[in-house]
Formats: sequence, C-alpha cells, structure tokens
Amino acid sequence: MSTLLRLATAGSVDDGKSTLVGRLLYDSKSVLADQLDAVRRVSEDKGLGHVDLALLTDGLRAEREQGITIDVAYRYFATPRRAFILADCPGHVQYTRNTVTGSSTADVLVLLVDVRKGVLEQTRRHLSVGRLLRVPHVILAVNKIDLVDYSADAYEAVAEQARALASGLGVDLHTIPVSALAGDNIVERSERTPWYAGPSLLELLETLSPEDVADADFRFPVQLTIRPQAAASGFEEYRGYAGRISSGRVAVGDEVVALPSGRRTRVVGIDLFGEELPDAVAPLSVTLRLADELDLARGEVLASGTPVEPTQDLDGTVAWLGMRPLRAGARVLLKHGTKTVQAMVRGVHGRLDLDTLTPVAAAALELNDIGRVELRLASPIAAEEYASSRTGGSFLLIDPQTGENLAAGMIRATNVDAFAAGDQLDWVI
Repeated sequence: MSTLLRLATAGSVDDGKSTLVGRLLYDSKSVLADQLDAVRRVSEDKGLGHVDLALLTDGLRAEREQGITIDVAYRYFATPRRAFILADCPGHVQYTRNTVTGSSTADVLVLLVDVRKGVLEQTRRHLSVGRLLRVPHVILAVNKIDLVDYSADAYEAVAEQARALASGLGVDLHTIPVSALAGDNIVERSERTPWYAGPSLLELLETLSPEDVADADFRFPVQLTIRPQAAASGFEEYRGYAGRISSGRVAVGDEVVALPSGRRTRVVGIDLFGEELPDAVAPLSVTLRLADELDLARGEVLASGTPVEPTQDLDGTVAWLGMRPLRAGARVLLKHGTKTVQAMVRGVHGRLDLDTLTPVAAAALELNDIGRVELRLASPIAAEEYASSRTGGSFLLIDPQTGENLAAGMIRATNVDAFAAGDQLDWVI
C-alpha cells in the first residue's frame, strides 16, 4: 500500500509555483481530459502559444485575471508508489498567512526560486516559516533553468546561496534544477542537465518519509461525549468519547490519563462505525470507552507515554496574520487541539529580522511578522513543546469578537514565569 505524503509549494511571485504544480499533475497523468480541455481553451483565449498549466490550480477568477495565486489550492494525485495531498500556496507577501496555513500540516515544503533572481526576502520568509513549523523536509526547486541555457554555474550559485541560508536556520535542504514550463526534472530526469546527477522532483517526493505520528506518544483530544440511548438507537447504552487520535496508538486494556484533571483509567473498548477494534493508530477517528465514568468535556485529552504537565503559561513563537498589530495586553482566544480558552498576551519579546535571520527588539507584531510572545491562559491546557510534538505544540490565536484567525503559534516552553531582564532577544525559532 502506498503511503500518503502531504506537500506544500511556496516561493516569490512569478517564480512558477502554479506552473510547476500543473506540470507535476500533467506529467504524472493526474489531469482529467475535460480539465485539460478547459485549460487549453482558456490558454487559447488568452493568446498563449502553449497550454498554461498554472490554470490547473489557479481556480479563482481574481487569480486568473491578476496572474497570481491568492488562495491555497489543494490537489490530490497518486502514483503507483505513493498518494499525495498538495497545497499550492500564494507567493505574494500579502498572502503569507495562507502559506502558513498550507505548510502547517505538510511533510514536505517545495520552495521555488527563479534562477535569474536567486534568494529573495520572500524566499527567506518561506524558509523561515518552514523551519518554524518544523516541516520535516524542504526541497529547493531552482526554476526556469531553461532561461539561462541550462547553466550549471547559474544553478550552483543559487543553490549555494540557499544552502548557506538553510544552514543558518538548521534546515536540511535538497536542491533540484527544474523548468516547470518545459518539464525538465519534474517527473523525468532531463537530458538537458547532464551535470545534475540527482533525482527528479517526483522521484524525490516518492522516496521521502512522512512524519510518523503513529510512533509518538498517544494523544487523543476529546471532541464529543457520546451516550446513545438503547431505546432510540438499538445499541446497548454506554458512554463513549469520540475524537481523532492525534498521535500514537491505543489498545484495549491500555492505561490512560485524562488531562488536565490527571485522573487515570483504562480503555475497555474502541469503536469505529459500530465495529469494535482491538487497537487503533493515528490519525484514525474513533470512539473510546473507558473503565471509569469520567466527566470529560470537549478539549480534554486522553494520553499515555511521556507525562504532560497542564499549564496556563506559554512561551510561544507566532506567525502574526492579523491586520492590526499585536501588543502586550491584547485579549484573544487560544485554540489548542479541540479546546478553546481565553488568553491574554503578557508580552511581545521581539521579532525575526528576515534579512539577517536574527531576533530584533519589537514592542508589537505587524502583519506577517514572526515573533516571540508570552501568554497567560484562563484555564490549563495539555501543552507540549512544538520541538517534540507538532500536534501537541501548536495553537491558533483567534479574535474573540469576529472569530478571525489572528496567528499560528508554536509552543517553545510551558510553565514559564515572566521573562527575565535581558532575555528578550535571546531566542531562536
């Protein structure tokens, strides 16, 4: 059985992300005939001498009119070796928030650069976001290699520039010379780059390993308490807790702890659509039956393995997505797993300078800034450090009045006191 790989594309405006995605879908024979016919007609109407494969992903009318990607476009395709979920993210700085969304669940980030322009500020921003979100694999696709006559020197100059940047961030980077328009090194290795001995983009994507959440500690955020009545449903009356296993595995007979209460119990049943299972593994959605009748509400977590200490104080790094600046004293909602709690920003402790990749002083975070904040929560959550768990260490900040997502956050530390003097700039992603 093929494994599922989630990938996201990112890059600066006009670097060719949508064209690369379209080429990947087309050359892997993942485009339906009617889709291709529609794209061909639109290309002819625009007076192009070729089929504009970018139209396979730029589905919004505003995107086609402006020639840029605005929304995150999700596409599903498969090869004999693997199934893929692909998120084509915007390149314009105004839509960096959408890039954060598309990359948040990705196993691989494919970052495009124009070989003629090299590494730009938006390249730095996207690579920083990839590091911030702990995306396991990053691929640099040096695009438009056909426009420099397939020059090995031009490719290597850009690749070396990117490797130096990635090294400073601690990112393991793969680099590939490609032409999304001509199809070089996208699905098949190109004869026009004999100096490149590595795999094509698709060959590399088929061999990279996705993040294995099944081998992590068991975590089960409760979404709903289910109590079917025997007379109405025909089932034996029982109490079950429904949700999605965010990490790890569980079996009947396992001891689990309910967080934040700390009460312990055993799993006596695992149900899936009326069928009883002996065990279950992430990311399966199931209903768990417990030996004891615990009063579990939405947002509480059943866990085993490494202990988790519930906390009301967080030290986090956030990618700020709100139009208005974030300042100390702001009151927000924090969503962690299935739990939403009130929170207050106790302090803003610097932002990342994307030119130097070093923290600088900042009293507020502006749109698309990446910065460090200190939060105080109204009630405890089962928080984990993002470095050890992407699921248990991530959160959202939400506007309590409008419900708008304000920030994507990553937990650096829990149970922290007020920041010590002089510590404001002493942080890394």
